[in-house]
Amino acid sequence: MSDCLFCKIISGEIPSDKVYEDDTVLAFRDIEPQAPVHVLVIPKVHIPAANAVTAENSAVVAHIFEVIAKIAADLGVQDGFRVITNCGASAGQTVHHLHFHLLAGKDMQALLA
Repeated sequence: MSDCLFCKIISGEIPSDKVYEDDTVLAFRDIEPQAPVHVLVIPKVHIPAANAVTAENSAVVAHIFEVIAKIAADLGVQDGFRVITNCGASAGQTVHHLHFHLLAGKDMQALLA
């Protein structure tokens, strides 16, 4: 999609601090981190949100979770991290391209309220 921020990052039009990339997934550091480790993991195919995951594209999402585990291990946070996705504007989704936030590096217990 030509107006999608994440599609522009995938195409290289907008630079990012890449953490991981393969044929299916791109992961990069968030420009406004909410934790010491804050990585966004996105599919290279445009999927608008979690409610657009189907039998046809769910393998991409499964692969994303494999990548998240690898990134967490590579960053040394495999035993304590949070993965978040927002679905829709009322849930806080501001970029309408499916993405997962990998957050770590601080005690997340206080955020469970």
